[in-house]
Amino acid sequence: MKAQVVLFDGFDPLDVIGPYETLTAGGIQTELVAVEGPHEVPAGLNLLSLRATAAFDPGTDLVVVPGAAALQDEEVFALLSAGAATVGPALRETSALIATVCGGSLLLGIAGLIKGRNATTNHLGLHALESMGVNPVRARIVDDGDLVSAAGVTSGVDLGLYLLEREIGAQQALQVETLFAHERRGTVWSAA
Repeated sequence: MKAQVVLFDGFDPLDVIGPYETLTAGGIQTELVAVEGPHEVPAGLNLLSLRATAAFDPGTDLVVVPGAAALQDEEVFALLSAGAATVGPALRETSALIATVCGGSLLLGIAGLIKGRNATTNHLGLHALESMGVNPVRARIVDDGDLVSAAGVTSGVDLGLYLLEREIGAQQALQVETLFAHERRGTVWSAA
């Protein structure tokens, strides 16, 4: 299995690092990518930059979409809208399992990719998801088949562990959970 975490200008670093490190520790080949190809991508709030080492590959197995980092809601939505304009068209070309952390589901909603689907985001954005035609679910992780979304910014590690359990097996997820000395919390809501 191969996974790609898609970076865009203004991404939230914790949304990226949590699932990236968890998936990597679980044995999934995971890389940081950008639609535009390899380059330094600045996080929101000028926190740091991460290097996208490759271009997004629509043939990948798993795509993780982070949210954005800003102080004001208007700034967050501006960053997510810009990200949707870049990332959205590329995601239309993939049949990969798509996972989101925090505002990543809002990015997909802005891009028109998850209308009528079940998803979660930070509790402050659930009403925005609903206004985009998405069924907002108040849960830490929402599994809607080929779309798995995680709630707030701290849920990225839990998302990675859930994806390991779902795609590889509970034993692999437990090994990483033990390695990280992390206990998953919250509920996984499933459409199945």
